[in-house]
Amino acid sequence: MPHAASKWKAVTTDQHRFPLQAEKEVLARVGVEIVPAACKTEDETIAACRDAHAILTASAPFNRRVIGELKEALVICRYGIGVDTVDIPAATEAGILVANVPDFCFDQVGDTAMSLILSVPRKVTYLNNLVKRGVYKRDLAVPIYNFRGATLGLVAFGNIARNVCLKAVAFGFRVIAYDPYVKPESVAQYPAKLVDFDTVLKEADIVSVHTPLTHETRHMFNEATFRKMKPTAYFINTGRGPVHDQKALTRALTEGWIAGAGLDVQEKEPVDPEDPILKLDNVVLTPHYASYTEEAYHELRVKTAENAAAVLRGEWPKYLYNPEVKAHARLTKRR
Repeated sequence: MPHAASKWKAVTTDQHRFPLQAEKEVLARVGVEIVPAACKTEDETIAACRDAHAILTASAPFNRRVIGELKEALVICRYGIGVDTVDIPAATEAGILVANVPDFCFDQVGDTAMSLILSVPRKVTYLNNLVKRGVYKRDLAVPIYNFRGATLGLVAFGNIARNVCLKAVAFGFRVIAYDPYVKPESVAQYPAKLVDFDTVLKEADIVSVHTPLTHETRHMFNEATFRKMKPTAYFINTGRGPVHDQKALTRALTEGWIAGAGLDVQEKEPVDPEDPILKLDNVVLTPHYASYTEEAYHELRVKTAENAAAVLRGEWPKYLYNPEVKAHARLTKRR
């Protein structure tokens, strides 16, 4: 027999990004069907989510204006670790729970970061492009330096950066890391030395960025910071694009302040087709795909839906990002 009409409404804002089979199966267990939508603007997000009780989202904007229009929302469930698309203070003030999936894609992003850390300084893409154009001259790769004994600087030392650290030491890297929120004793088991930001910039042969996007980290890498790096150094970003100022990075790559870059994320996504960075041979760009494998994305969809299902059962989600909301959560009033 079909389910009786549910008192709950669940909406996804990203049907264009994710198939919904896993979400449908999880939410069906609480008698809820998920309504698909494709939201890129504030107005589209408001129209789709105004009367939703649970919202599953990846890239739709949930700023203060949008959140102010969510009259029924109990929870916003973010696909992924980061919550930079959600105004957390506004959601908390409104009594809306925000849930994420903090144990997602450690290996996948770590593997992607390592692929860039290894391939960009080895100039794999550059030489591949030359060979396909009929230019078979390995001397055009000069100079290339050893990984063994080189210094890898990690900016932020959370789960993904720690994953990279363990992979990198197998190639002989010396690893240093900057993270003002990590205590040395909490990471003593990792083969990395915690240092200040300037030390990472000045000593690292490769800088790999893993910080979330916050007011503190936006344009953390700018003209001043790129100028502090070695002219032989490489910049790798698999975190969030706006952590680097793309105009400053383009200038750094063009004028030789640094040797090259590998970017899975750009300041503006998708990258503007007129962006001059696209014309540079010393940068490798990928389309914000670092977290992707079939297995990882299935797990992500299941866990995101389980966050929503828990709330619709009257429970706290497993991965509650803003626990301070509990005292005045809309969920408490609906129980």
